[in-house]
Amino acid sequence: MLEGIPAVSAAIGLLLFLMALGLPVFIAFMLVNLAAVGAIMGPAGYGMFINSVYDTTTTGALVTIPLFILMGEVLFRSNAVDVLFRSIDTLVGHVKGRQYVLAILLATVFSTLSGAAMGVAAMLSRSLLPAMIGRGYDPRLSIGNILAGASLAPLIPPSVLVIIIGTIAGVSIAGLLVAGILPGLMFAALFLGYSFFRVWRNPALAPGDEAPVSRPGAGEVAMALLRLVPFSIVIMMVMGLILLGVATPTEAGAMGVIGALITAAIYRKLSLRMIRDSLTASARVAAMILIIMASSKLFSQLLAFTGGATALAELVVGLELGRWSMLFLLMALPFLLCMFIDQIALMLIVIPIYGPIVASLGFDPIWFWLLFLVNITVGGMTPPFGYTLFALKSGWPDGKLTTVFSAAWPFVGLFVIGMIILAIFPGIATYLPSLI
Repeated sequence: MLEGIPAVSAAIGLLLFLMALGLPVFIAFMLVNLAAVGAIMGPAGYGMFINSVYDTTTTGALVTIPLFILMGEVLFRSNAVDVLFRSIDTLVGHVKGRQYVLAILLATVFSTLSGAAMGVAAMLSRSLLPAMIGRGYDPRLSIGNILAGASLAPLIPPSVLVIIIGTIAGVSIAGLLVAGILPGLMFAALFLGYSFFRVWRNPALAPGDEAPVSRPGAGEVAMALLRLVPFSIVIMMVMGLILLGVATPTEAGAMGVIGALITAAIYRKLSLRMIRDSLTASARVAAMILIIMASSKLFSQLLAFTGGATALAELVVGLELGRWSMLFLLMALPFLLCMFIDQIALMLIVIPIYGPIVASLGFDPIWFWLLFLVNITVGGMTPPFGYTLFALKSGWPDGKLTTVFSAAWPFVGLFVIGMIILAIFPGIATYLPSLI
């Protein structure tokens, strides 16, 4: 079986090379697939390629992807972002370092609207970051909180990356979706605790709070909560239906779209133009993801056909390392690669290879793939090549990239601490899925 390993290495090396040249991910997969099929099977193998594309694009579970994307697009265009900003700002009230709290809470909530860390980081760097720095808040701590909060986007449901992982790895999508709730809240609590500790040690990090901040009255709090009700119902309806086992992720996604349209009507933003723009944007993003996944499906089949994935699994297991050492090795590779490669591209390469290894080691699939998801997300905010860093910098043209890099490291450390906690206490990830 070991003869399959050179083929796997050559295919992955060619993929990385093509992506480094700047080719789109799906074109890189297509070229590698066509070359491999021609070399291994000859012209007769191209029928397998067509069947692979058809099977992937007609997979029922993948309908959830455009539904979740459409729900987020409608909510973004329904004035929900402005409502959330004003309401959460009111509810935070008088707290030392309140802008740090606001940054983390907004990033965490916006993560439910967008599963993309880059999108949340870019949005908050344009809107919130200049205001924080203008009030005298520490730029590095402000940037770090935004980066860390934005990096929760793929983890907190609804998440498109979870659907991709669940589909490729053959893991319960519903279980993996709800598994991210408690870890997401845990990470947010870690960031808040770190920020409070830094402000307690050095009050100068939040000098804008030296001026008295009026406490919100009961009426203001009630109005803030009332404005959040439509948005909260949408999110709770989606995750609540999945958690209660009442609906599949696809059915819950459809209900979420309906709820988002109702929310847009309540916020007086529902119009034919808004629906058209949301559908167009969702179709564009979903089509790109489905094309990439269709291109990668044959890549996975070729790995199985050549025996390369199985050979790698046997080789890794044959190292006879302890479970913790194996877990470290399996996490170290995507952590490093995600500094250079897009998340989806990396998942499509690594998951088919990791699948047999995870099964042979006896790891709980929900727990392992959630750790994997956290891992590749952290890689995206790790200097010097994390793409989330550049997304934030693009929305903050007045700042220096070196400042963004230095701001990220403490929060990368917090993510690593959180991953260690998840590794030691897997129940944090597996408790909610066990209730489904």
